[in-house]
Amino acid sequence: MVTRIHKTLIWERTRTMQRLRHALLDYFPAALEAFEGLDAPDVLELLAKAPDPVAAAKLTTTQISAALKRARRRNIADKATKIQAVLRAEHLGQPAAVTAAYADSVRALVALLVTLNEQVSFLYGQVEDYFGRHSDAEIIRSQPGLGPILSARVLAEFGDDPHRYASAKARKNYAGTSPITRASGRMKVVTARYVRNDRLIDALIAQAFSALRVSAGARAY
Repeated sequence: MVTRIHKTLIWERTRTMQRLRHALLDYFPAALEAFEGLDAPDVLELLAKAPDPVAAAKLTTTQISAALKRARRRNIADKATKIQAVLRAEHLGQPAAVTAAYADSVRALVALLVTLNEQVSFLYGQVEDYFGRHSDAEIIRSQPGLGPILSARVLAEFGDDPHRYASAKARKNYAGTSPITRASGRMKVVTARYVRNDRLIDALIAQAFSALRVSAGARAY
């Protein structure tokens, strides 16, 4: 339950961030140039304080630096100066009424992202806690590329019944990682499995890329 709602909120945060990006692109492109990572705490704080070009141009380096400091950024003075310069530069804009409407929308999206960040962080701890209590946690964690969150997701989606799958191939089929081979006469076609558990395959793909970075054995294989 907790791994699924944790992943759901991460997906929802990504969707909300994309909505925010599209809104800013329509009326406030300078924000996209000035800020990195629209779900970062300092960016959300500054956008909530100044969601339109006029208000953003009035931000002082002191205000920007304070937000960067609370987010534990480095090179605060240089970053604050750069952000202020971008926000005060001339850009194409929308009529005042349209800008105001977009600003209201951005405030709502920013508030939603702040809440999503809080709940994702809270559930991260819950996932680690529940997974750490499981008797198979140490065995699953021993696999290359599996940290506490990915391990919990893999366990949750595969299930912990050791007799659930007849073979390793059956487990791969359920995960959607084994290809489908069709042969007719001299023709042979190999395709991917599209009917699969999206949450499980998402975790396994993340594990694969992580294992390639941290495991020499995985890279060699």
